[in-house]
Amino acid sequence: MARYLLPFLTLAGVSAFTPNSPRNSVRVDTSLGLERRQVLQQIPALALLGTVPATIFPNAASAVTGVEDGNLPDLPPEARKSYLQYRIPLQLAADYYLFELMPKLSNIDDWGEVNQLFQVNNNKGQGSPSKIERDYTNTMRIIGLSMPPDEADDMRTAQFKFEKAMNKISKSVNGVRRDLPVEIDPKSVDNAKAGWEDGRVALNEFFAILNTSTGLNEMKEIPAAGPNQGAEYGRSARRYNELMKRTKLCQNRGGPALSQAWGQLMISGYMQDSCGIPDLDDYFYQT
Repeated sequence: MARYLLPFLTLAGVSAFTPNSPRNSVRVDTSLGLERRQVLQQIPALALLGTVPATIFPNAASAVTGVEDGNLPDLPPEARKSYLQYRIPLQLAADYYLFELMPKLSNIDDWGEVNQLFQVNNNKGQGSPSKIERDYTNTMRIIGLSMPPDEADDMRTAQFKFEKAMNKISKSVNGVRRDLPVEIDPKSVDNAKAGWEDGRVALNEFFAILNTSTGLNEMKEIPAAGPNQGAEYGRSARRYNELMKRTKLCQNRGGPALSQAWGQLMISGYMQDSCGIPDLDDYFYQT
């Protein structure tokens, strides 16, 4: 999930969409002094390969939306760049929220996995954010900070609401571990589900502001629970599961060193051809 957004080298430092370059082209962000060789040096699993095949660095797939579409020309350059860079990871996080997190909260046996979503990895003193921070709040923060003041304030409000909702889930599942049966208070189940619903509403608020700001209406909001929820969402659980399966297989091939950089490599499009990852633009638009 979203192995798609595993710990980044930096969230904004490895790749970016360039506002002034051809339609949605992807590049290494030289404004931060990162050239291809430097990127490889920061990814030990790739650096050990010596000569990296060109197929690992394919051209970006053509996308429907470019920097001249919608209201993007009217936004600050950093807002255009952050939107085009993080729209796919953020929509993928919404897919996870519906297709994986909601079912897990309904099954107490999965609560140990849910608890892991909130755990900060402090291995050898080098802390990395939790999955919730990495996939949701950090991305929301980056996009919000790049926007004009009014939109930024509204996005920050939605982000804080989402964080409050996640805190409600975290308190409910706190102390639950995988394969370690514990007695769950029924109130905790209700609170966890309420936290999910509050988070859904907050995430939708953020998406609505983003859609209005960009004038594109590309971000798909998560419908309320119900028999028609999947159809109303309009995104494929099957395609999501296939993407996750292929991503996990490719991540495992690279071992721990590559897995640490995996999220950023996928955003950049670097690993799609070599690992058989579906085209992410096609996945985003569900074409």
